[in-house]
Amino acid sequence: MKSKLILFIFLTNYFQSIGQELKGRVLDVFNAPIENAYIFNSTSNAHTHTNLNGGFKVNNSKIGDSIQVGILGFQKQKIIVSKNNFNNLLVVLETKIFQLEELVLRKEMNALQTIARLDLQVNPVNSSQELLRKVPGLIIGQHAGGGKAEQIFLRGFDIDHGTDIALSVDGMPINMVSHAHGQGYSDLHFMIPETIQKVNFGKGPYYASQGDFNTAGYVNFSTKNSIQKSMVSLELGQFNSSRTLGMFNVLENKKNEDAYLAIEYIGNDGPFESPQNFSRLNVFGKYNAFLKGKDRVSITASHFTSSWDASGQIPEREVNNGNINRFEAIDDTEGGTTSRTNFNAQLQKTLSEETILKTNVFYSKYNFELFSNFTFFLENPINGDQIKQFENRAIFGANAKIISKKQVGSIDAKFTKGLGLRHDLISNIELSHTKNRKEVIDRIQLGDVKQTNMYAFFNSEFNLGKFKVSPAVRLDYFKFIYNDGLQINYETLTKNKAILSPKLNFLYTHNYNLQWFLKSGIGFHSNDTRVVLQQNVDKLLPKAYGLDFGNIWKPTPKIVLNTALWYLLSEEEFVYVGDAGIVEPSGASERFGIDFGITFQFTDWLFFNTDLTYTKARSLENSNGEDFIPLAPDFTMVGGLSVTNLGGFSGGLQYRYIDDRPANKNNSIVAEGYFIADFNVNYKMKAITLGIAIENIFNIAWNETQFATESRLQNESNPVEEIHFTPGTPFFAKASVSYRF
Repeated sequence: MKSKLILFIFLTNYFQSIGQELKGRVLDVFNAPIENAYIFNSTSNAHTHTNLNGGFKVNNSKIGDSIQVGILGFQKQKIIVSKNNFNNLLVVLETKIFQLEELVLRKEMNALQTIARLDLQVNPVNSSQELLRKVPGLIIGQHAGGGKAEQIFLRGFDIDHGTDIALSVDGMPINMVSHAHGQGYSDLHFMIPETIQKVNFGKGPYYASQGDFNTAGYVNFSTKNSIQKSMVSLELGQFNSSRTLGMFNVLENKKNEDAYLAIEYIGNDGPFESPQNFSRLNVFGKYNAFLKGKDRVSITASHFTSSWDASGQIPEREVNNGNINRFEAIDDTEGGTTSRTNFNAQLQKTLSEETILKTNVFYSKYNFELFSNFTFFLENPINGDQIKQFENRAIFGANAKIISKKQVGSIDAKFTKGLGLRHDLISNIELSHTKNRKEVIDRIQLGDVKQTNMYAFFNSEFNLGKFKVSPAVRLDYFKFIYNDGLQINYETLTKNKAILSPKLNFLYTHNYNLQWFLKSGIGFHSNDTRVVLQQNVDKLLPKAYGLDFGNIWKPTPKIVLNTALWYLLSEEEFVYVGDAGIVEPSGASERFGIDFGITFQFTDWLFFNTDLTYTKARSLENSNGEDFIPLAPDFTMVGGLSVTNLGGFSGGLQYRYIDDRPANKNNSIVAEGYFIADFNVNYKMKAITLGIAIENIFNIAWNETQFATESRLQNESNPVEEIHFTPGTPFFAKASVSYRF
């Protein structure tokens, strides 16, 4: 009996000593799986990475071994393997502001997003428009006191309100097709910035999961699944500005459920002689539940409503001759109202250890009414040229994709297959000539739009040693329907169109500090249904052909450089037409340029970043000298210096620069560039945070948005074409206090 016991103890110790397979999962504090976390057995030197579901298996492991778990942006953990956790080791990692020296360049096609996450952590934002500035090289401009969607500039594009950038939040599209004010119109103001967890982006048309409007690039926002603490915040500033925010964790003690509610109110009169009377109310709620441990369902609901008065664009001549100052108006009866209600249900389901399904179903109810006057008394010398743009819209849609990792022979591969549907019902889309926002003088356009987009895509990634090859393809089908309400006889105009968009990307990871990429692909932006059907244009879905070549390089542990040479050919340029208040097609164009960025961490608490873009943009439809693209910038630069966690202090100095750019086709009218710097500082005392923010600290007189417009004032006999502008905000200070509990 004694010999058998000795043999049993010997065999037990022997099998434990030779090692077995350790199994486990890595999650964040919100129970979400963490992919690509590094698992290292420091006893046996065995290592691996977590899969799509956060799961891992480490060979050659035994009880008593020391396991290290880590990934950029999370606190590292060391765990001793015991008998109780050997077959089900659960590791929960807490977030932290990562250090650049921890950054390892792995085989990621969009590694620049990882660096951009640092900027979001170090420089939190408190306005929805600032979220777009987290995309390196992107510049925005506002010209209705915060009421209208922002004007966007990226890679030599004046994107207007969204003609060449695809925007979405939690899989729900933001861009509005066939919008009353312009194709691709994207109003982000329904997002509360404190609810945003992550900003994913890409430049160029190289991503199969992105469809309509993905030419210059895309930006996807992801909201937080839960919050750890509730918060209330109050902000007051010049120009009668105020912001109140409340975020409340409503299911604090539930193990497998989370829910929170956020409410935001903003008011502002602006620096104008005629007050903006701007107000916005946002309500956002999100509920999450885990099903069978690994599966997650999320339901979000939000409502946003906004109203404002606007002084509108003013002509340079009236400011130069002293008739008005920069903050007065020619027609101060401009303004508008808008609202959007969203419902979005998301499901992430584990199909196997290496396969997951992500799907969502969404519905949006949207209303928009805008009054503008771009030309004053050019067309109607008696009543003026005020126009009204109006629409009611409902959006229905669904997306689904399956992501799986597989072995193809000896090659590690990853496949993503997706499909989706979007259907827009737009009723009473209107363009009318009005007076004083009350009287309709005549209707220019009135009708109903139905537009449907169905799509499917396939993306693959093959790891070939230091190389990664990623071929992909996307198929989109569109149906355009329009009923013109101004026609005497009822008639339905309709067209169908399909488009195939191939992509091919290459990545070479020389080592953990140097990565090269070559990206190529075809994208597109859809045309306005009314333009497609009423003007019978040929290019329903004009293509964009793109090519990027560049690298991401980490020459020292605390410096990251990113460079890209790029080219983009567009079959159809969309240009804003001021007198009609719409976007119209204007022929083929090409752009080529260079992006360059630096991220430098001086110390644990001091960061510097800058991104610049040089572009040459030209129309291919016009002769040399007449081929400038209006408002296309050829040089932009953004960046700043940031401080975080310095004895309770945080803040920074941020700047943006855009140079002089042509405002018309022959560059005879120039839109003036500007350099603007903003400053903020915050001090945290336990649960209370105090803050001061200053916009335009040097009080620069700058023009935020500018257009070359032909207009006539009531006392003028002849029209004049020149710059009409909305003045940028002067020195603007505000203070805030927030309390977390």
